[in-house]
Amino acid sequence: RTKNEAAKDYPNIITYRNSESLLADKNIELVVINTPNYTHFEFAKQALYAGKHVLIEKPFSVTSAQAQELFNLGTEKNLKVLAYQNRRFDSDFIAVKKVLGSGKLGKITEAHLRFDRFRNTISPKKFKEEPMPGSGIFYDLGAHLIDQAIALFGIPASFSKTYGKFREHSEVDDFATAHLKYDGGLNVFVTTNMLVLKPQPAYTVYGTNGTFTKVRADEQEAQLVAGVGLDDISYGSEKLGSEGCLTYLNGNETISEIISSEGGNYMELFDAVFATIRNDQPYFVKSEEILAQLEILEQKSVLL
Repeated sequence: RTKNEAAKDYPNIITYRNSESLLADKNIELVVINTPNYTHFEFAKQALYAGKHVLIEKPFSVTSAQAQELFNLGTEKNLKVLAYQNRRFDSDFIAVKKVLGSGKLGKITEAHLRFDRFRNTISPKKFKEEPMPGSGIFYDLGAHLIDQAIALFGIPASFSKTYGKFREHSEVDDFATAHLKYDGGLNVFVTTNMLVLKPQPAYTVYGTNGTFTKVRADEQEAQLVAGVGLDDISYGSEKLGSEGCLTYLNGNETISEIISSEGGNYMELFDAVFATIRNDQPYFVKSEEILAQLEILEQKSVLL
């Protein structure tokens, strides 16, 4: 980091001014890679060669070939190579899983997943705005959506995608959509757009017996930025009015239910990391899922 502010908030921690000194510390078992996208591969490789397990922020790497190399290196050195896909623990996503598990929608025929923002100016973060490997909105927010789609429905049989640049002076995609096609006829559409002033439903799922819609409502990121503690009773809870709407047939009757979320908890991800490293438990994100995600992200698309 260019600044040394961590010690102000956490005076009892050890801080390092460069990666070399961190990797040289024999007391460190796990390294979290949370750096600009294009650096993930090299930093993860350095950590593995230093004998550390790694937890890698999304996007896991820029290409599927890089990811495969990291997984192979982890196997060779008997180290864990794990993906930080925290959005599987979002409250809204958990609500979608709950509804799908209920079977009330029948056979799923179509699903739409969105992650939108309204930022019509160029971000000062160069690695997000300059045309370099791993830049653009699809590598940023699309990585979450593709992972969620794979977690819900599995790896698609085929896919296509398009993207666009619509903000003034934008050099990278600020809109992207992918069409994931599944055996059996299921179609899943993942879309992310930097120019959505009025939020659309984050999840819309259609089945042969009903429909479910849910806005993006997870509060964890905002709460953590605001300093809300993990032990705070409000942590992970959604605001009132953000409940999902489930409409389905029960015989000849149309039923509408308001679906409240059970709340999200990113700490469950770290519990899974601990169980994988200490007890060799299977990790919830499989290597083949990451490889499939990156094959979609890296594919050349049609510019609108």
